[in-house]
Amino acid sequence: MEDNVMQTVHHLLILLLLVFGAGMISGRLAAWLRVPDVVLFIAAGVLLGSGLHWISESSSSLVSQLILAVGSALILFDGGRGIRLSGLKEVAITVTLLSIVGVLVTMGATGFVIHLVFGLDWTTCLLIGAVISSTDPATIIPVFRQVSVKRRLRETVESESAFNDATGSIVTFALLGVITGGSGSKLNIGSLAGDFLVNAFGGLAVGIVFALVALWLVAHDRWGVLREYTALAMIVVGIGAYLVGDLIGVSGLMAAFAAGIVWGNSSLFRLPMPEKEAEMGHVADNATVMLRMLIFVLLGSQVNLKLLGHYLWPSLAVALALVFVARPLAVLASALPDRKAKWSRQELLFMFWVRETGVIPAALSGMIVARGIEGADQLSAVVFMAIVFTIVVQAGTTAPWVRKLGLEQTEQKTNFPE
Repeated sequence: MEDNVMQTVHHLLILLLLVFGAGMISGRLAAWLRVPDVVLFIAAGVLLGSGLHWISESSSSLVSQLILAVGSALILFDGGRGIRLSGLKEVAITVTLLSIVGVLVTMGATGFVIHLVFGLDWTTCLLIGAVISSTDPATIIPVFRQVSVKRRLRETVESESAFNDATGSIVTFALLGVITGGSGSKLNIGSLAGDFLVNAFGGLAVGIVFALVALWLVAHDRWGVLREYTALAMIVVGIGAYLVGDLIGVSGLMAAFAAGIVWGNSSLFRLPMPEKEAEMGHVADNATVMLRMLIFVLLGSQVNLKLLGHYLWPSLAVALALVFVARPLAVLASALPDRKAKWSRQELLFMFWVRETGVIPAALSGMIVARGIEGADQLSAVVFMAIVFTIVVQAGTTAPWVRKLGLEQTEQKTNFPE
C-alpha cells in the first residue's frame, strides 16, 4: 500500500515538473516569437504526450479532473476580479447581451454547422456549440496588454469574456444533463431555460454571499481577523465559492465568477483593501499562469493526432463558421439594440474579430470527454481546432487589425484600469 502511495506521489511530482518546465520554456519562446503562449503550451503538450510519451494522463483521471475544476474556478474568479462595475455603465447593455444572447446565437449557429458536417443528434451538436461559445479572458487580457485599443472596446470585450464563460458553462452542463438523462431523454426548451435560470441566479447568490462574508473577515476595520492572509483568502474564496455552488446543485463556475466580481469591487461594499492590491495581483498572476500551463499542456498531451487527422476538415469547417458566421451574428444581435453605446462600423468590425477560445472550453471539453458520451471524439477535435485557430489567427492579427480600423487608444496606457 505504501509503495503504491509513493508511486502516485512520484507520478504527480514528475508531471508537475514536466508541465512547469515545458511551460516556462514555451512562455519564453512565445515572448521571443511574439505569439500567444497558449499556442506553445499546447505544442509542448503534444510533444510530451503523443511525441515523447512522457505524459500519459488521461482526461478522466483524478489529477486531470482536479486541475480542470480548480483551474476553471480560479481563472473565472480572476476574470470577475478584473471587472470594474463602475466602468461598465456605458456598455452594460452590450456586455449583457453578448454574455447571454451572444452565447446562444453562437451555440445555435455552430451547432447547425456541426450537425451538417458530423451528422450528430441535435442535442450533442448544441452541446459542442455551447462548449466553444465562450471567449477566453486568460487569452484576451494578455493581448490587450500588448495592443492599445479604445478603452470602451477593451472593457466590453474583456467583460464579455469573463461573463460569457459562466453562461457557456451553465448552458453546457444543462445540455449535458439532458444527454446523460438528468433532465429527461428529450430536449425541452422550457426545462432547459428553467435549469439555466436556477443555475445562474443560484450561482450568483452563492458567490456574492460567500465573497461578502470572506471580505468582512479580511477587510473590515474591526472584524478583519484574516487581513494578513488576504492573498490566501482570495484563493480560498475562488475555490470555496465553486465548491459550495457545486455541492448545492447550482453553477459552481458562476459562483466563482460572481465571487470574483465582489472581491474585485470590494470598495463599493465599503470594504477596501488598497494596501493588499499589489500582493493579490502578484499571487493571482502567478496562479493563473501556472493553471494555464497545467490545463493547456495537459490538453495538448491528451490530443489524439490520429483522431484529429480523421476529423480535420469537419473541425476546420466548424472553426471557420465560428469565426466568420457565428461571431458576427452574435455581435450584431447584441450591439445593435444598444442605442446608448452608438457603436461605429469600425468598432463592430473589431468585435467581429476578437473572440479567442481558450481555457474554459478546454476545461469543459476535458470534463465532458471524461463522461464518455457519444460525440466525445468530435467534441475534442472541434475544441482543439477552435482553440488553435482563434488563438493563432485571431490573437496573432489583433494589433494590425486595430491599426487598420483606426481604433488605437490615443490616451496613455497608464489611464487603463488593470
